[in-house]
Amino acid sequence: MERLTPRQRRARGRRAVSALAAALMLAGVPLRACAGAEPYVAAHEQSVPQTLRAYGQVEPIATVPLRTVDAGTLSGLRIVAGSAVKAGEVLARIAGPRMRALLIAREQQLQAARAHESAAGKALAIELHQFDAQLSTRQALDAARAEQASAHAAVRTAEAALHEARSQQTVRAPAAGSILSVQAANGEQLGAGQAIATLQPAGRLWVRAAVYGADAARLRVGMTGRFKPSGEGAAMAVKVAAISPALAADGGTRIGLLPTAPKPPSWWVNGRWGSLVLEGPAQRMVLVPTQALILDRGHWWVLVHTPAGDKPRAVVPGPAQGWWTAIASGLSAGQQVVATDAFLDYHRGIARHYTPPD
Repeated sequence: MERLTPRQRRARGRRAVSALAAALMLAGVPLRACAGAEPYVAAHEQSVPQTLRAYGQVEPIATVPLRTVDAGTLSGLRIVAGSAVKAGEVLARIAGPRMRALLIAREQQLQAARAHESAAGKALAIELHQFDAQLSTRQALDAARAEQASAHAAVRTAEAALHEARSQQTVRAPAAGSILSVQAANGEQLGAGQAIATLQPAGRLWVRAAVYGADAARLRVGMTGRFKPSGEGAAMAVKVAAISPALAADGGTRIGLLPTAPKPPSWWVNGRWGSLVLEGPAQRMVLVPTQALILDRGHWWVLVHTPAGDKPRAVVPGPAQGWWTAIASGLSAGQQVVATDAFLDYHRGIARHYTPPD
């Protein structure tokens, strides 16, 4: 008598069971008929939380292009990509013949306005002296006062114009933040309105993600969820702040999410990728054992037990909860589904269509 080790006995037993199962399937016999366990399970309804999953990236909500106001030559540029700047900080200067000509013209306008103001003030003083001596009329005095007020306003306007021209010589940071890119260099001739750098304002980041298919219809502003960065870093609570009204070129719906915490973690930087899970309202759905689902040619099926036998039924699976899977459509609560060897039973007629190889 042949002596076998315990491992050899287990291997021989598995081969015998596999051979029997294959023979029964080819013969068209449901394998669950050989099992003592109850093969059917009643689908039951339960409240299932709805979740949406997507990938997202931390991006600036908006960037600020730093532009020249007037044409000139760039000089004194002290920033590079990644430089941290403060609000009002001087980043570069604009010089050149055109800028000098503008400053000279504004200074001359201011000098002329001041000379006019001085003359109008002297004329007003003369009119007041003559009016006191009853050598002038009230109408002439009022006209001198109006001329002096107009000359004073012209001086203020010329001073503001000169201040504006001088401010055009410098490019300042409108807000605190970081420089994303620099598009010009010292000595370059710039036109009016030309961008020299792009600023990312501090603290103005959010998560940009895309949701596809039927999940996009469940998106709502104010939905909450968690964003988990790739690699190391704890997940952070976020909420949907904006939903794009139009589809993107790839068919997705773009959304923007803001952090709910007052102080984001250290990994919250521009360009960080991660996974996003959004929590939607709970929905009543039918649950069946996951092993009852059958995938055939790109569609999902279950075998429903009826008085006339087990009939295949097309279903649309929803989210899974452990060993159970929710059914979005195609099945009602209380219906009996095959839960034991459903896949083999579904394909038990394969023997009639089987052609042995040559």
